[in-house]
Amino acid sequence: MENNEPKIACFMCNFAFCQTEMRIPSNTSIARVNCIGRIDPVLILEMLEKGADAVMLVGCKPPDCHYIEGNSQAEITVKVLKKLMCLAGLEPERLKLLWYSPIDKKSFSSYTKEYTEEMRKLVLSPIKKAVSESPLMINILAAKNVASEFRLRVLLGREKELTESVNVYGEKIPIEEFNSLLEEIVASEFVQQKIHVLTQTKPLSIKTLSEAVGMKPATVLRQIVNMRRRNMMTLDHIEGTTPFYKALEVK
Repeated sequence: MENNEPKIACFMCNFAFCQTEMRIPSNTSIARVNCIGRIDPVLILEMLEKGADAVMLVGCKPPDCHYIEGNSQAEITVKVLKKLMCLAGLEPERLKLLWYSPIDKKSFSSYTKEYTEEMRKLVLSPIKKAVSESPLMINILAAKNVASEFRLRVLLGREKELTESVNVYGEKIPIEEFNSLLEEIVASEFVQQKIHVLTQTKPLSIKTLSEAVGMKPATVLRQIVNMRRRNMMTLDHIEGTTPFYKALEVK
């Protein structure tokens, strides 16, 4: 494989895999999983962190799924991950969800070649040249923390319940409203996790944090107030009239 060839990490559902049909391009590595809807989203971000230029998730074509809701779970996971990638500074095109069946007329190798061509239009992943404490790596770590956050996982798991079932008032949440709420939560969680990462090694002021996250001081202060309520942040000390905040270990 040429050095400038994009490296693609592929997670593929066992039921979509066919050994005799597979002709895997040299730039693509496949890991077989029971269901792509059950993949830990943190693992996908870690693949990008460790040098993959792109990640493919390959699952059974809807409505086929041996785990019934794996398709819909994979879709919402990819939606959230693409949002996190944008916030972190990575192109969302570096994550692809593909529905596939071994009986498709089009071969899997054709799909991978097409995706490789798409990735050639992008530069190789900027993570390859990023140092550990660079803004990009801090963003990636914050994104991983969001992906592992319990509150977000609970919300992801309840999408179908919230958008398809009615509440005690006979109402249900429109999918557009749910998606808008999800985006707001993801964006807010990302900012809080980035603040948490930045203040793990040393206390920082609101002004410094404001410059680091690109937000107004008043907005950062509101986030810190919420973080203190969640036991993520504490007031470390005050210099003159300027408070400095430090991250608490999240249990």
